[in-house]
Amino acid sequence: MRIVPMRYDHPDAVRLNDAVQREYAVRYGDEGDVTPLDPSMFAPPRGVYLLAYDEAGEPVATGGWRTQEDPEEGYLTGDAEIKRMYVIPEARGRGLARRILALLEEDARAAGRVRMVLETGIEQPEAMELYASSGYAPLPESDKFGLYRFKEESRCYAKPLQSPAVPEAAPGTSPG
Repeated sequence: MRIVPMRYDHPDAVRLNDAVQREYAVRYGDEGDVTPLDPSMFAPPRGVYLLAYDEAGEPVATGGWRTQEDPEEGYLTGDAEIKRMYVIPEARGRGLARRILALLEEDARAAGRVRMVLETGIEQPEAMELYASSGYAPLPESDKFGLYRFKEESRCYAKPLQSPAVPEAAPGTSPG
């Protein structure tokens, strides 16, 4: 598999975005995720959008992060929000989502982001398991963010990206 940065409006990205929207519509019985997204939101250094291609050159997975800091929507200064994590059904079970997630975290960390956040829903248990097993903690109702923060089926997760500072030892002492 080859994972590369790509514009959010690239034809391959649009094709997979349409596929994930159809899946959301089936799972939730609605029109899919209507969060407003613009290609510029994923342009470095304020974000990145990744596409994974299989050995035949076909796009099989996506994921992106964008800077989000609007306190009126529940975000905090330094947040990076994951959007459009998706693996086509035929490519699932190969660890692609986990690989993309790690690359997104690495990129957001390098861009100076301090917390990775995401919103998913109860009809996506495999996504909730991926995030929980990757160190993401579910947020309480009072700390939810984004367009769907008031929806009962919405679940928000967060993970710190920066390591806490290690206090320096006082002069003349040795750590530990």
